[in-house]
Amino acid sequence: MSGSGKGAPKGGPQGKRPAPPQGRPRTGSRVAAIQALFQSEQTGEAAETVLDQFVRHRIGPDAGGFEDGRVPLADVPLFAELVRGVARQGDSLDEIVGGHLAGDWTVVRLDPVLRALLRAAAFELSSGTQPPARVVINEYMDIAHGFFSGEEPRFANGVLDAMARSLRAPEFQR
Repeated sequence: MSGSGKGAPKGGPQGKRPAPPQGRPRTGSRVAAIQALFQSEQTGEAAETVLDQFVRHRIGPDAGGFEDGRVPLADVPLFAELVRGVARQGDSLDEIVGGHLAGDWTVVRLDPVLRALLRAAAFELSSGTQPPARVVINEYMDIAHGFFSGEEPRFANGVLDAMARSLRAPEFQR
């Protein structure tokens, strides 16, 4: 799942980023959170610093086009909750993600965008019962398909499903 060769991300730091569907600010929040988490990890900037940059310059109707890494439509409270939650619970989220990787895969070995996506999803799945697990899976799968053109979405789907069934087992017993 490296960022080069087959399966390289479409939306890495230099590439085009996926646009959330029109009228879906919660999806926009998740896309922006993945971008912010990626930026924080790559630059070493504190999550709060990156969060502030995004809120001031990359989120909102005056932010510009999505192709420039901006998210015109995003639910800022959800965006902030995701970025802060992942930053605060990073080690425990990595344990959750790592516990659902197959074979010799490790969290460190994952593509950094995929790592940010799985951490954000793990945070949402472990933080309560809303939104429903299937909604979380669908949202992050839509985003994965926007960022990646290779095997990463299928890989993400397997990990997301395993995490959801583990963290939200009652939802799957109906």
